[in-house]
Amino acid sequence: MIEARDSGASGTTSGRGGKDFWPAEDQAPGGGNRRPLLLYGGAALAVLLVLAGAGAFFLTRGGGDKPVPHLSPTAYTPEYDGEGTSAIARRSADPRPVTLAEVFGDDVKTVASNGFTYTLAGTDLKADCKAATWGAALQAQLAKSGCRAVVRGAYVSRAQGFVGQFTVLDLADADGVRQVLRMLDPATGSGFVLPLAAPGAPAFAKGFSAAYAQAYGHYAVVCWVQKSGGGLPKSLDQAVSASLPVEKPAFFVWARVQMADGAGK
Repeated sequence: MIEARDSGASGTTSGRGGKDFWPAEDQAPGGGNRRPLLLYGGAALAVLLVLAGAGAFFLTRGGGDKPVPHLSPTAYTPEYDGEGTSAIARRSADPRPVTLAEVFGDDVKTVASNGFTYTLAGTDLKADCKAATWGAALQAQLAKSGCRAVVRGAYVSRAQGFVGQFTVLDLADADGVRQVLRMLDPATGSGFVLPLAAPGAPAFAKGFSAAYAQAYGHYAVVCWVQKSGGGLPKSLDQAVSASLPVEKPAFFVWARVQMADGAGK
């Protein structure tokens, strides 16, 4: 069995219990434990093979040339609480626009953890949030939530054969973030972020992928990983390990929290 597990917010489509996919000892950048994602042991990979086939479809064309793939993760878990980031729960307390240099500094050009090493292959910042997402319902919610920018980075782990996507959505407040995280759940069919295509990097493909979304004040952060080509990982533990390094750019948030805390004193 596979399920996306809620951390307690209302309005989500999932949350029925089971064995944790994210190990309890793995900490998010803010110190909070990650919530369960994939559940129920040995048969899960066989089920994933079936579900992965439904993870992509093509609706539009990019630049009039090639279809733009509208991909959703096979497995998705959101974390709503935003622990430790209340100082930037509203963008009015953190008005400075986010930049590529801030999110993807030299310290995250290469990221490593749990036996996986990724290299940053490309970055992108869009002021038009529709340009980096798909789905009319999601895009309408982003507009309602005051989305003013989407920052994306594409990572490649060539030695381990994985690709990763790191995305930041800059919204007006934490309430909007929580609603967007609910709508990103593939079970809602509302839409998802578009993976950034980077020169020389394998593209995200139809197949198994796993995404973890986190509320950080008025920012929504999405970390998304896939075995190159969309194949199944060797195990669920491998999928967990593959995702952890891709979270590291989220540390930019804590500098903003400190600045907002200082300004309020």
